[in-house]
Amino acid sequence: MPSESFGGALDVVGLRSDFPALQQEHHPGVPLVYLDNAATTQKPNVVIEAMSDYYRRYNANVHRGIHKLSEEATAAYENARVVLKRFINAASKREIIFTRGTTEGINLVAQTWGRTSLNAGDVVLLTEMEHHSNIVPWQMLAAERRLRLRYTPLRTDGALDMDAFRRLLQEEPVKLVGFMFVSNVLGTVNPAQEMIRLAHEAGAVVVVDAAQAVPHQSIDVQALDCDFLVFSGHKMLGPTGSGVLYGKRALLEAMPPWMGGGDMISRVGFERSEWNELPYKFEAGTPSIAEAIGLGAAVEYLNRVTMAAIHHYEQEIIAYALERLSEVPGLHLVTPEHTPHGAVATFTLQGIHAHDVAQVLDAHGIAIRAGHHCAMPLHERLGLNATARASFYFYNTLEEVDRLVAGIYAAKQTFSV
Repeated sequence: MPSESFGGALDVVGLRSDFPALQQEHHPGVPLVYLDNAATTQKPNVVIEAMSDYYRRYNANVHRGIHKLSEEATAAYENARVVLKRFINAASKREIIFTRGTTEGINLVAQTWGRTSLNAGDVVLLTEMEHHSNIVPWQMLAAERRLRLRYTPLRTDGALDMDAFRRLLQEEPVKLVGFMFVSNVLGTVNPAQEMIRLAHEAGAVVVVDAAQAVPHQSIDVQALDCDFLVFSGHKMLGPTGSGVLYGKRALLEAMPPWMGGGDMISRVGFERSEWNELPYKFEAGTPSIAEAIGLGAAVEYLNRVTMAAIHHYEQEIIAYALERLSEVPGLHLVTPEHTPHGAVATFTLQGIHAHDVAQVLDAHGIAIRAGHHCAMPLHERLGLNATARASFYFYNTLEEVDRLVAGIYAAKQTFSV
């Protein structure tokens, strides 16, 4: 097996010491191997401490107080917004809307931009690999506004059929294109920049689900030229209940608020109200202050590690994982072996249900995900009722890949397959 140093500049063993959850035993005498990072990542001490420091030292509401605690909370909250702005290279911090995650961000776009811009008969073009969070909100809006949903199909190798994508854009006017940057099931990395360019040439607005991309590679929203981009904090070392909607300022300015209440207004009267400026127009009520601060701390941690080093190491570890898994008799890789791909290895094991595979692996201290991964339509398209998914992050090691493979052999032995 290659040595752990093959990941280049990353000191993986040293970095793991920053994550308290990774130090525990999953069962007595059995160290934890955490391979469910596409669902959520573990949190480093700096994130936990940043949130704890807020609650212990300067817990107060933001924007509304003139006392010291409120001013300090506001400064920390708004600093996190600046950190996120720089992280994805937004043109302005006003283009960074704090949300509870990717799902809320897409729903916000659907219920504000969608309701004011889409009418009966308009086409929304998605893909067959979408997560439920980028299907269901558009289905709900389609039922209300009588929209038409169309889907870009997949090729047999797990990549999007780009010829079909071009054809669907040309067959009839498309008002919105929505797609995931990286598939949470297949690991397929879509050609986002090309898709955005083609969509814009066809006159469509583009929303990108980057939940599986932002944690793993450098993202530049200005270079991409996307109209909206959404991601979740908990998939990138941050807390649950945190996320970001990026939107081009002109679009956000034209959109109505989604929720009404405190902080999203500049003036309230009995008959009518006036909305606050960006980004506060879309952040009604007391925000998730500690979560935003924690997300800012997570991004600062990622910046210190560097996204380039993370991406390089993950490409190495997923290549090793796919190679080792392909050697297991009866194992079928759903994740295409073509590149580029994310750090996801999804598979089925002949004669054993994915849930049973996950249960045996859990007994060996290995945490993976089993099921449809919030992508039922994709699984139907693939003719599968469930799959097992091991997903990696930069704190995973080659030894953990070997333990995963050993656990799969144990599952085969348990079920005598």
